[in-house]
Amino acid sequence: MLTEEERKEIEAEFHQYARKQSACIDALKTLQRSRGWVSDESIRDLAEFLEMTPDELDGVATFYNLIFRRPVGRHVILICDSVSCWVMDYERIREHLTARLGIKLGETSADGEFTMLPVACLGACDHAPVLMIDDETYQDLDSRSLDRILESYGETADKKHPA
Repeated sequence: MLTEEERKEIEAEFHQYARKQSACIDALKTLQRSRGWVSDESIRDLAEFLEMTPDELDGVATFYNLIFRRPVGRHVILICDSVSCWVMDYERIREHLTARLGIKLGETSADGEFTMLPVACLGACDHAPVLMIDDETYQDLDSRSLDRILESYGETADKKHPA
């Protein structure tokens, strides 16, 4: 069931569109911000609210790679795997994250803090390799800068690799 706050936030977007169904992406984002991900139950409730079928809304939700249809960590790391990032050693960054967090692409850390997902492009090819954590983009990455970034999110080497 949608909360009153979710309904109000979604309804506030209706004025931008000729039909309320056109607000479905904004509505999905609202639910995800509120709940962390979009469950099947959320799809059914939101579809009813938007006067859509659950299948129609699920088709939209699964098309957009930034709508999470299963639980994710508190912080989502989107690691760019475009050609530019591959050329600039994307694999080294991915391997460093895997070693540091103990997760592979598509996995969530045991403490629920981080989920690492691939993304086709983050649009910063001139600063590859690139990743995004939550809504913040990080460019020109190397192992040292990646460690500093993770530490800013509370991830310490001691946490995953005790001495």
